[in-house]
Amino acid sequence: QVQLVESGGGLAQAGASLRLTCTNTGGYYESYHMAWFRQAPEKERQFVSGISKSGDSYYGDSVKGRFTMSRDNSKRTLYLQMNSLKPEDTAVYYCAAHRRTLNWSVNSFDFWGQGTQVTVSS
Repeated sequence: QVQLVESGGGLAQAGASLRLTCTNTGGYYESYHMAWFRQAPEKERQFVSGISKSGDSYYGDSVKGRFTMSRDNSKRTLYLQMNSLKPEDTAVYYCAAHRRTLNWSVNSFDFWGQGTQVTVSS
């Protein structure tokens, strides 16, 4: 059973960087498409970035050029490097996984982490 545990959130000033980590403690990690989503108060959960099981990366328009996602299959770990942070990046960030046909919609994902809070001050 896939179990996802996020870490690395916190408080940062605008323009600073943070790195989020998501570790999969169960399941056959290499066969999953992985993604980061975020959810701000009173807003819908939003796709941030995804990486397919073959290693191709995808990014939401709001983070392109600032965020970089990577995966280390040997460590069963997913990373999100967030640079040039903005106050509008403030949200709870979730790691998610699925093995369906490649799709980044929220409803495609079967496994979710508990979330980690990122707060960016201006």
